[in-house]
Amino acid sequence: MNLMMLTEIRRAAQSGAVSAHVHVQVESVAPRLTREQQPYCELTLADACDRMTLRVWSDHPAYKTCSALTNQDFIELTAEFYQSQYGLDARKWTVRPLTEQEKNELLQGPADLRAKQAADWEFITETIQRILDPRLSGLCEAFLKEWGDRFRRTAAARNYHHARRGGLVEHTAQMMRVAKEIAPLYPQLNLDLLIAGILFHDSGKLWENALPENGFVMNYDERGELVGHISIGLELVNALWRKLSAENAEAWENLAPASEDVRLHLLHLIGAHHGEMEFGSPVAPKTPEAMALHYIDNLDARLE
Repeated sequence: MNLMMLTEIRRAAQSGAVSAHVHVQVESVAPRLTREQQPYCELTLADACDRMTLRVWSDHPAYKTCSALTNQDFIELTAEFYQSQYGLDARKWTVRPLTEQEKNELLQGPADLRAKQAADWEFITETIQRILDPRLSGLCEAFLKEWGDRFRRTAAARNYHHARRGGLVEHTAQMMRVAKEIAPLYPQLNLDLLIAGILFHDSGKLWENALPENGFVMNYDERGELVGHISIGLELVNALWRKLSAENAEAWENLAPASEDVRLHLLHLIGAHHGEMEFGSPVAPKTPEAMALHYIDNLDARLE
């Protein structure tokens, strides 16, 4: 019986039941009642790339064990996995706690995903280094220096797309690749501004969707919940800009376009990237770069 990731099991189960081991973290444990008022337990289990729900009925031999689990627990689930009307499900299953070594290996994620995210991160940093406008390059480099570690363990979303540790790195890198490909076709685009906008457009998700260093449970952050990632991104850019502009006042004084115009245009890219106010943007895209960023973002999210 093979050790598999949840995504691999989900894919294989499309063609029929598959027997496998999977290593996961317990994300949540919720007591429930059936229509007949019989107790059962609902576990949400997560690995580096996916999650599933396991319902533990009160007559299962592991019911008491599973009911006592917490989101600090890491387990091996051995089962026959299949697709039910509710999604991926398991039968004939057993659980055991992971060893410390198994836990550490799980937290590192699969080797192919680690390699992809490392390459994506290198692409992001190299792309930032090629920005010609010293204000935008300085802003991006300051952001990565201060928040790079958190960035690399942030998901791009909770459920919709790139919903995994490091997903924001994958999403950002792919958006930058698309931007670099289309920029020569549309001379009106300021590529420096577009690349900086791509880096910062979801920067607020470092507070909405960051995962801890030692787990896959995406906890809710008060700042992220009360303010939202667009507002946080605007605040973050303004804070970094104030600091850098004070340190580089003389060097920035005679740059064109004016520094205030650059700041406002970058803020517009962040504020407008959802495209429409009904989808959470405080303003609709009004510049070529804002329009391009919105469609690149939407394209990568839908095709992931």
